[in-house]
Amino acid sequence: MRIKEGHKEKDILDAAVEVFAEHGYHKAKIKDIAKRANVAVGSIYVYYKNKETILLKIFENIWSPLYFELKKISDNKKLSYSEKFDYLIDVVFDSFIEEPAKALVFVNEQNFLLKKSPKRFTNFYELFMREGEKIFKTGIDLGVYNNVDVHTFRRFILGGLRDLLSVWAENPNTEDLNSIRQSVKAFCKQGIIKKRTEK
Repeated sequence: MRIKEGHKEKDILDAAVEVFAEHGYHKAKIKDIAKRANVAVGSIYVYYKNKETILLKIFENIWSPLYFELKKISDNKKLSYSEKFDYLIDVVFDSFIEEPAKALVFVNEQNFLLKKSPKRFTNFYELFMREGEKIFKTGIDLGVYNNVDVHTFRRFILGGLRDLLSVWAENPNTEDLNSIRQSVKAFCKQGIIKKRTEK
């Protein structure tokens, strides 16, 4: 019987992220992942049933820490709701800033998995979204945020972040992710209409 050993699973997942980022999930092959991870093809099947289960695990590894970090922010009573919004954006950008390949997989493959395997997709995704919505709903109730439809804002932010991460991940040496995050914060908190003072 084959057994799991050492850091082989991490090596497989790291390799899968790189292969999926380079070739896309649909064109990637298990043998490519095995070669990149420096393991036998059979070793991959000790950990994963197929290519889809590898991708599902990658997304669990993305959304699980995102959720737990956001939960800490949401529960922190010392933070203002303006600060909570800043930290929410930071949590997302910080999770990708050292890993453009992971950002590309996130951008390119999440919608495929959500449509194909919604019941198998990690629960941490929806938990993260609910926690974010809770922050916004409370902020609206307290009069900190404008009264906007939270579900629409959620889709707007997520779609925008995906696009921005895609642009950066394709050109990480020419695009500055920290500048992008500051622009996102400024746009969301201040809007694009310059306020005028009455003369």
